[in-house]
Amino acid sequence: MIPRYSRPEMARIWEPEAKFRIWLKIETYAAEAMAELGQVPKDAVKAIKARGNFDVARIDEIEQEVKHDVIAFLTSVAEHVGPEARFLHAGLTSSDVLDTCFNVQLVEAADILIADVDALLTALKARALEHKNTITVGRSHGVHAEPTTFGLKLAVAYAEFARAKERLERAREEVRTCAISGAVGTFAHVDPRVEAYVAKKLGLEVEPISTQVIPRDRHALYFATLAVVASSVERLATEIRHLQRTEVLEAEEFFSEGQKGSSAMPHKRNPVLSENLTGLARLVRGYAAPALEDVALWHERDISHSSVERVIGPDATIALDFALARLASIIKNLVVYPERMRANLDRLGGLVHSQRVLLALTAAGVPREEAYRLVQRNAMKVWNEGGDFLALLLGDRDVRKALSEDQLRAQFDLGYHTKHVDTIFERVFGGA
Repeated sequence: MIPRYSRPEMARIWEPEAKFRIWLKIETYAAEAMAELGQVPKDAVKAIKARGNFDVARIDEIEQEVKHDVIAFLTSVAEHVGPEARFLHAGLTSSDVLDTCFNVQLVEAADILIADVDALLTALKARALEHKNTITVGRSHGVHAEPTTFGLKLAVAYAEFARAKERLERAREEVRTCAISGAVGTFAHVDPRVEAYVAKKLGLEVEPISTQVIPRDRHALYFATLAVVASSVERLATEIRHLQRTEVLEAEEFFSEGQKGSSAMPHKRNPVLSENLTGLARLVRGYAAPALEDVALWHERDISHSSVERVIGPDATIALDFALARLASIIKNLVVYPERMRANLDRLGGLVHSQRVLLALTAAGVPREEAYRLVQRNAMKVWNEGGDFLALLLGDRDVRKALSEDQLRAQFDLGYHTKHVDTIFERVFGGA
């Protein structure tokens, strides 16, 4: 069943009509190749190409009786083609059709996912450039650390999804193979040239060696890649969720006219879209494990992988497609509050500059442990009681023995923390 949140383009790949259309292409291309080799009559291929068709409802009806999907499909096609249909599937086995089709579908799905990432990269780049110099506080362990910029936060995400695109491209190539090798993969009943012909027609590469099935390590890598990309989605969604917390509120999801956040509390504006992405990411990651389990099939073939792939193929790609599109929309419409970022940055009275003071003291000849003690004793006063960190330092006789007032004030310059932003942006975005 196609999930309710599916987007039409991705959903179409997994609809029965699309799957059977690929099956018919595979069977027809194989017959064409065999005709070129003189193995089946060319007139039969003409009839197959002219009348080749199927009926999804009829396939389902036949399968109820024969309990075999490929046989049901071939029977339905034969009802349209006539006697010449006996030349279809000559020397092939079901996995030749099923596995090659599945790889076609995964390649098509990867193309959509790669386009989704491109759209997300476009949104991230635009917002990163917009907020390149928007000062905010960086946090480690959820606690204020040192100043950074909101543009750098988004640049980190951009670089991560640029890697995601590269991974998806590699995963696409990993499954872009075709196997038309017959029972147990020996080509005993089908010429290897048939496989090469079908592969070329479908834009695939021949599987160097198959055992009646295409090796499932390829598919394990594919779904593991989707899982990694989903984890990147969750990382950015989690960041947005934290930034939207009332106590932080440095950025939030766009809240449209007429939107309601809670059935009970009219004031609520919740990060529901990001929370939704967190859940979908967990779902996509969950599909990596069964794909890994599918690698270990019995001997030359069993079908323990089949039931798994009928679920994870559509579900994982549809969920990730939806998640990437939703994330791009969130970033594009994200409401950013620079004033709140600055207020939060100043909330601890300048403690974010503690490392600069520490380094200035050591540069002035104070042993590091002593310098750390001097800075920390003033910092903890601000942490526990509030106040102004610079003022306390200026009033600390031990600190003042090493640093003048001008030297201390110089350590509180925000520009010091952003002096290499251009360099980082050049690394991430090139000449943008």
